[in-house]
Amino acid sequence: MASSSATVPCQYRTGKTLGSGTYAIVKEAVHIKTGKYYACKVINKKLMEGREFMVRNEIAVLKRVSSGHRNIVTLYDYFETSNNLYLCFDLCSGGELFDRICAKGNYVEPDAAELVRTIMKAVQYIHDSGIVHRDLKPENLLFRTPAEDADIMIADFGLSRVMEEEKFHMLTEICGTPGYMAPEIFKKTGHGKPVDIWAMGVITYFLLAGYTPFDRENQQLEMQAIIAGDYKFEPEEYWENVSQTAKDFVAACLTVDPTQRPTAADALKHPWLADEKPHFVPDPGSLTGGPTDLLPHIQKRLDARTRFRRAVWGITAMKRMSMLASLANAGAGAGELQANIAKYKEESEKEDINEGQEVVHHHNQEEGEAGVEKGATGLESTLPALTVKDT
Repeated sequence: MASSSATVPCQYRTGKTLGSGTYAIVKEAVHIKTGKYYACKVINKKLMEGREFMVRNEIAVLKRVSSGHRNIVTLYDYFETSNNLYLCFDLCSGGELFDRICAKGNYVEPDAAELVRTIMKAVQYIHDSGIVHRDLKPENLLFRTPAEDADIMIADFGLSRVMEEEKFHMLTEICGTPGYMAPEIFKKTGHGKPVDIWAMGVITYFLLAGYTPFDRENQQLEMQAIIAGDYKFEPEEYWENVSQTAKDFVAACLTVDPTQRPTAADALKHPWLADEKPHFVPDPGSLTGGPTDLLPHIQKRLDARTRFRRAVWGITAMKRMSMLASLANAGAGAGELQANIAKYKEESEKEDINEGQEVVHHHNQEEGEAGVEKGATGLESTLPALTVKDT
């Protein structure tokens, strides 16, 4: 359908910086008329020159899944200034998954099962929508609000892809966060939706013990362990309070052969998630036979996790920059990109948009799924500096 683009007064006002990704920063933004707050991803156009497909792809993915599931962040709006592209998402103010768990008074196996069940249902929706996420990890699982009963949300679709079944073998680039990446990604044998189930296995292990199954002294050893599926439920004191059913669920998700790995629908039928009666190891000190509190052991691993996260952030940033440079035919090389990335992000952060500022907004540039069906590279350009579409 024909599109209309217009230079209009900005409807948002940006505020404090909430975080920083590989090629973008995230700011708080308020919609001036409604007073509603959003998380606004700010992408410097200079950094995206020659890599517009990265933005096109993320928007194509979000067009399929936004507003379709309560546990998936929604892309509400996007517009551009002369310097930056702005993408407005749900503001998830309830914090990250692990931080939320550590703040609880106690945390038991049925809590973990409920979290995994909720997330897996959202993964099933993503997969049924023809998408593979490719970067599922605790840091991308956020709570909508600080309320105790707040929804948990899957965020950050920057590495996701439109994934039609017949194109399974087409995804071969190395991407993701190392500790959560499936063996077939490292092997470059072709990957698709099963990589998300592997990541869910790692997340579940993490939720039950407070550390990841393939954590090793260095990146090479970690990669070798993942390819071999070399992990154990150790140390024993961390796992003696976890049911065998939970361990069986983790083992199923961490099946090395992706063709033998359960689908999201299969995983939801596993007894650990499907049984009406929850699985747990009773607390020997409990008079009622309730589940054992897992929190003391998990909190012991907090410092180790923090160190691990710092290492992962560095590795992930390098991998994303490398992917940007190698996949794009135009624009800066890896060295130049590395040198300029901090400067570009700093420029993005300095720009504050306010009421009345002129921005370019794009309306109904494509109705329905027609453009998305082509995949990220099939979306035609309508902007001079960025190739994006609006809903």
